[in-house]
Amino acid sequence: MSPQAPRPLLTSDSATEQATTSDGVTPGGVQSVDRAITVLEVLARTGGSTVTEVSAELGVHKSTASRLLGALELRGLVHHPSDGSRYQLGFGILRLAHAIPGRLSVVAEARDEVRGLARTHSETVNLAVLREGHAVNVDQEMGPSSVATHDWIGSLTPLHATASGKVLLAGLPSDERAQIVRTQGLPALTARTITSKKRLERELIDVAAQGYATVCEEFEIGLNSVAVPVRDHLGSVIASISVSGPAFRFTEKNMCELVDDLQEACLRVSRRMGYVPQDVP
Repeated sequence: MSPQAPRPLLTSDSATEQATTSDGVTPGGVQSVDRAITVLEVLARTGGSTVTEVSAELGVHKSTASRLLGALELRGLVHHPSDGSRYQLGFGILRLAHAIPGRLSVVAEARDEVRGLARTHSETVNLAVLREGHAVNVDQEMGPSSVATHDWIGSLTPLHATASGKVLLAGLPSDERAQIVRTQGLPALTARTITSKKRLERELIDVAAQGYATVCEEFEIGLNSVAVPVRDHLGSVIASISVSGPAFRFTEKNMCELVDDLQEACLRVSRRMGYVPQDVP
């Protein structure tokens, strides 16, 4: 048997990158990600830095800083002018940020409407967008009669069991909708949750046709909700605004009575997002 070739000596940096945790995560990989993010933050703060300055900020060798900058440059996140001057943020940052403005602007454009609905109807109002097969609440206002104290901002809620989720699902092409349902499933959260694909699809067709969705204790016992879509300049559903309240007070009759008001509020937000109704020349 031929003698085994000697293993290369590991530096402290490479040794860290070789190690793995019990769940398969490489600590060095996490450290590299953290350092790369710090590099971007440094360049954003300074407007431009040299390798020496970046290495000093990170507390690492210049060679490590150079490798990080090189990797970020390859992805377009960092730009190094041909004259050899300071590294700067690259236009790749704009590519990553491209999907954010729509979500951020809809929060700003809907803020007054969300606040007004909560004040007028004395219930909790939420603005939600689609994210990773869930509805994520990005804004919330509690009305004077609200009994709930839960802060839903940032919370991911199931699409099939919430009014906002049904609105967002109904606004998707059928193949995308089917993919989400296959991936996320239809778990029963209460005895009233829809767990049949055929039944859910029939309801989503109705939601798309009537322009609103309701749930009665499908997500949580004692909680009812109604939601309406917000559209962008292409007419695509980009968000939903919902009004929710305790089932003993916020009944199906109450929900139906405020649908017109909710639809008008969502139309105003949609117009601000560039939406033009089909019946308007």
